[in-house]
Amino acid sequence: MNILPKTHEEFSQVEYWNTFFKKRGKRNFEWYGEYPELCVIFLKYIKVKDNILIVGCGNSTVSMCLYDAGYRNITNIDISHIVIKQMRDINATMRPQLVYEHMDATQMAYADNTFSVVLDKGTLDALMPDTKEGTVSNVNKYFKEITRILRNGGRYICISLLQEYILRQLLSYFPNVGFMFRIVRCHEAEEKTRLEDGSSIPVFAVIATKITNLSQTVLEVVLVDGAPRRLSSVDEMISAILSAQQSAFIFNSLQKRSVADIGEISLNLHSPDNKHPRYTIYVLDQPKVHGTKSYAAFIVPQGKETDWLFSTKEGRQQVLKSSQRDRLAIVTLCREHKFENWEAVKSEIEDCILNLAPEGLSGKNDIPFLSLGSDVGVRTICFEGKSNLSGPFVVEEIERDGSEFRRLIFLNNPYVVQSEARLKQAKSRRGKMKKVVDSGFLACDHHVYMSIGVSAAINSKECDEIMIIGLGGGGLCTFLYNCFPKLRITAVEIDEKMLKVATDYFGLILDNRMKVEIADGIQIIKDSTSNGKRYKAILFDVDSKDNTVGMSCPPKQFLEMPIIKSVAECLMNDGFFILNLVSRDGNIKQKVKSDLKSVFQSMACYSVQDEVNEVVICSLNEIDDIEWKHIFKNSVTTLNEQISMRKLLSDTNMYDLSSLMGNLSIEF
Repeated sequence: MNILPKTHEEFSQVEYWNTFFKKRGKRNFEWYGEYPELCVIFLKYIKVKDNILIVGCGNSTVSMCLYDAGYRNITNIDISHIVIKQMRDINATMRPQLVYEHMDATQMAYADNTFSVVLDKGTLDALMPDTKEGTVSNVNKYFKEITRILRNGGRYICISLLQEYILRQLLSYFPNVGFMFRIVRCHEAEEKTRLEDGSSIPVFAVIATKITNLSQTVLEVVLVDGAPRRLSSVDEMISAILSAQQSAFIFNSLQKRSVADIGEISLNLHSPDNKHPRYTIYVLDQPKVHGTKSYAAFIVPQGKETDWLFSTKEGRQQVLKSSQRDRLAIVTLCREHKFENWEAVKSEIEDCILNLAPEGLSGKNDIPFLSLGSDVGVRTICFEGKSNLSGPFVVEEIERDGSEFRRLIFLNNPYVVQSEARLKQAKSRRGKMKKVVDSGFLACDHHVYMSIGVSAAINSKECDEIMIIGLGGGGLCTFLYNCFPKLRITAVEIDEKMLKVATDYFGLILDNRMKVEIADGIQIIKDSTSNGKRYKAILFDVDSKDNTVGMSCPPKQFLEMPIIKSVAECLMNDGFFILNLVSRDGNIKQKVKSDLKSVFQSMACYSVQDEVNEVVICSLNEIDDIEWKHIFKNSVTTLNEQISMRKLLSDTNMYDLSSLMGNLSIEF
């Protein structure tokens, strides 16, 4: 027999409740948890000597449990005379001082200032199933009655699901009539529901405290463990509650369904009073899993979140496959926060990880935590700045694979490393050890291929000149500067803040061989064409700030036909145009290559393994397949010789010829 409401409207009808309690007989009915799950709230906000009114008591055991815990001044009222008689009969002998009265909470017979606590467990939700004019009018009568019968300093404690329209109604009334207003999340009540039926609906306790002559509005929330958080506006409070409800909805949905069809979902976990997320969690599922499922969480150490495996959807799918779990939650630690150790991180996120478990595992507390080790990694901020062009950025140091690295991160795109340098120990002039940039290290694979292109274009024994559009941290410029002692480099950078970053933190040296022009790269190319300036190589290594065009390197205006033709005019006859092309759109890539082929006679492409980057090298001369391979074989040999001669790296075979040739494709 279905004795649950057929429609929300029934919740407020006297006939419904009379029928409901007749059918249930002496079986108690508890809305939103019972006394054991709510006692933490009750014992904190209700004193033993308080004069307590429980409105809409039904046949709940809450008043009986409070009585048994030592509370004696308890009055219960309900609109159903049947349930009042039932509860009087049940408690007549064992709890003689427990009062039950048949009364409408919107028209109470009590004198003003009678009670110190009004306790409402689900009654408001029953009174307000909608926002119709009559419903709202009835609820406001209820609120006015509460205000009237409460003493100064008294509390209205309302246990509710806080649907948005109910929350707004509460906030439109109590803060405006002199009540301090606090919302506390009832985690124990939610946990019981989750363990019993596998789902969890957020339950809240509203604590509205009547203060005569309250000088300012006081709005507070306690949604996680810890002290109350003071909010500045009603909208901020509504946003906080809606966020908690939406998160719970996601948790419930994830327990019952797979996300394999959409690839993954991501959630940000915030700490109170901090606008920056503390963790980002990606949830992934293996396709077509039946029966019992396996599940684990993978914590990404600080500094590794920018690796391809963790910063891309494709990489995270690879981690899922490697984990051999049906569901995996990949946890990244956000750079705006500090993290003590592995155990502290695990303790902080384990409740959330548990809530993300698939159905059948959500009640288990032994979800395994995986990582690359038991260390959360170290991230140290060296410098924080803001660019008018790129927004806020940081220079930070991390530890990885036994080495220290310094890198530049634009916070508008925090999972992409703009520049990275490896650090090493060196003696100062006074004989003390200090950290310096390892000038022979190239962090980006595409810089390896661009360096091979430069090596192919120039004569290492001549004072050839190249131009690089895009400086960043200057890693490519520094490497080429140290590798080829006669090479002259002009770097063009539109953002003057990057020049300071490159010189102060990434070891860039400015002299007669290394010049940096703070200018628009396109304008520099146009000026060079007009002035008849020629280079042995022109390199485009500049990122786009427009993410809507499907190409992140270079900006689309750099590859318009007039600019491509100007680049060709600025090259010597045997020079190369070297382009870092980054796009996931095959049509865009093909269009770029077609445009380049219409200007240049020959083109070779290097695809960067595990990256979207493709390094395109263009020549004004006709070069066949065999000759391209011969050119690059010689350029790799020259590069390795220069590295060895300059003692730039201990590993003199940094570039393996066979692997590099394997990534080469020739296009005509």
